[in-house]
Amino acid sequence: MSTRLITPLDKYIAGEFTRIFSVTIMGFPVLVFVIDLVDNLRKYQEKGLTAKALALSYLYWIPDTLFMIMPAAVLFATVFSIGTFTRYSEITAAKASGISFYRFIAPIVVMATFAMGLDLVFSEVAPPANAERLKLLAGTSSNAMDDRYNFAFASDEGRVYRVYTLSVREKTLNDVEIEERGGPRRPGLLISAKRGHWTAQRGWTLQSGVLHVIPNETADLAVSFDSLVDRRLKETPQELRATERDPAEMRFAELTRFIKALERSGADVNTLKVERMLKIAIPVTCLIIALFGAPLATSSQRGGAAYGIAVSLATTVFFLVLIQLTKAIGGKGLISPDMAAWIPNLLVGSFAIILLARVRT
Repeated sequence: MSTRLITPLDKYIAGEFTRIFSVTIMGFPVLVFVIDLVDNLRKYQEKGLTAKALALSYLYWIPDTLFMIMPAAVLFATVFSIGTFTRYSEITAAKASGISFYRFIAPIVVMATFAMGLDLVFSEVAPPANAERLKLLAGTSSNAMDDRYNFAFASDEGRVYRVYTLSVREKTLNDVEIEERGGPRRPGLLISAKRGHWTAQRGWTLQSGVLHVIPNETADLAVSFDSLVDRRLKETPQELRATERDPAEMRFAELTRFIKALERSGADVNTLKVERMLKIAIPVTCLIIALFGAPLATSSQRGGAAYGIAVSLATTVFFLVLIQLTKAIGGKGLISPDMAAWIPNLLVGSFAIILLARVRT
């Protein structure tokens, strides 16, 4: 028996998997776009979107679509390639040559791992593309939606900021009020300013305001200022506008900072925590779904292509339903949001272990 790490059989199996995987990963986005266009064409027309803007929005949507359908593409490629090997008795021939089923599917596991890495890349590429797509579909320019009004923000340092107007494009604040509660050894602070401006070098500079130092409930020392640098407000204008952004528009690190900011303000962030963890859990599904689909496909010799399509579609729908249940369970705080995001993988992984244990090697 050959002792080479990569054998001609490995190349053959990997090639068959890659062929089906490539066709699936190119065909699924087209199907998604056609369905979206049919469902929303009238809405797009009412917004006055041009054909060019609509086509560009679908171009921006490609990374997010690939991120979501990557596990399904791996499943289709696994089921159809293993199904083909089974129908033509190639797996039986490999077993007769001393190659176990687990060694036979090793190239598929390697390719699924590669797909997992690729999906992790898409999870980081998709958010900025999604942001541009949403702007296009809203009929706005890239500089629009930069203002935010009448909001409060709690900083890392324990200060509460109340802002009347934020302009991300101009990097300014208008009518700012800052409150910092005092403690046993330090006085409270209350700062009001007409304007604030952000630069990368200095951070936020407040202008035309009054600083109140409140050592106790009866004393109040007020000092007027023309300019005051607030080094405790470390968030950029884009981060201060973050509550208007969708989780799909933020990378993992951005979503983490966003969640922390909302937690400091006392907001419920359970659903967002589930969304954040899904950015990792969905790519890992590529590997788990391959281990699930490989033994399942060995029983497809009679059903042929129809069986493969049915199994793949049913599993995909089941997984999507699980994700929605995951968001609901984690969002309600019934279990840890991070754990909730892994429920689909845990269930599918458990089935995969059972099927792999029962397969004839």
